[in-house]
Amino acid sequence: MAFGPFLLLALMEGLVTAAVLALAASGLSLLFGVMRVVNVAHGAFFMLGAVLAWAVDSVVPAPPALAFLAALVIAPLLVASLAAVADGLILKRLNYDPEATIVATIGLLYMIQQATLALYGPNANPVTAPFELRLQFPWFGYSGYKLFVVVAAALVLLALWAFMTRTKAGLIMRATQVDRTMARAFGINVDRVYMGTFALGAALAALAGVLIVPIQQAHYLMGGDPLLLSFIVVIIGGLGSLRGTIVAALIIGLSDGVISMFFSPTLAKIIATLLVAMVLVFRPQGLFGAKA
Repeated sequence: MAFGPFLLLALMEGLVTAAVLALAASGLSLLFGVMRVVNVAHGAFFMLGAVLAWAVDSVVPAPPALAFLAALVIAPLLVASLAAVADGLILKRLNYDPEATIVATIGLLYMIQQATLALYGPNANPVTAPFELRLQFPWFGYSGYKLFVVVAAALVLLALWAFMTRTKAGLIMRATQVDRTMARAFGINVDRVYMGTFALGAALAALAGVLIVPIQQAHYLMGGDPLLLSFIVVIIGGLGSLRGTIVAALIIGLSDGVISMFFSPTLAKIIATLLVAMVLVFRPQGLFGAKA
């Protein structure tokens, strides 16, 4: 193929990466924006979504499309429930102290990884895609499921934006984000808001894991790269900014696809890290973040 088709293929692969990354990073950004905590276990929730999708796919006696649809519903709900329990048992008892929650979520990360290793095993297992569709371009064929991932992620992010800006629950979350003390004074149950926010962020990470697992096999250590890239996206886009998260995910995803195609994946990670350093030096609040 000539350079043009290679570039098109790289951009399409980068768009898939950006879509999954935007989903995972939006959950992390939501947690920091509302709760002001850094969840190091976010990658473990991503991994759990993929592993639970494999479990549902293995257990549900149905065609691949129905089994995958069940996984899209069951896995995020289970992970959200686990996150809600972790919030009540751990983070709430620490009064959401930023430093203490970092240490606590590091411990939660290792507990989830080791529990998954014990129950699931060290092997990487595939999940059948819900449908077989290959789009034929003049230069190459491309998986229709990958384009479905992009569309699904876009719809979920649109629904998240509508939830945060058009519903009473979203208004309460934004009020808690602005001033926790004033929200309590107006009768808002801040602890319940935090639990719901933590569960929602975990569910978004799990949903990203479910969407990616037909492309990447489920493995108990697969949450490392998404966690690192999610932090990079949130820092570049601006802490707590959904718009910034989406823009930064597109930048990182598309650049990763192009650089990985023509050079190496390692170089893509190095450039992303350098971009974070430049943002921290010249615009510490991120591209769309508000100044303190």
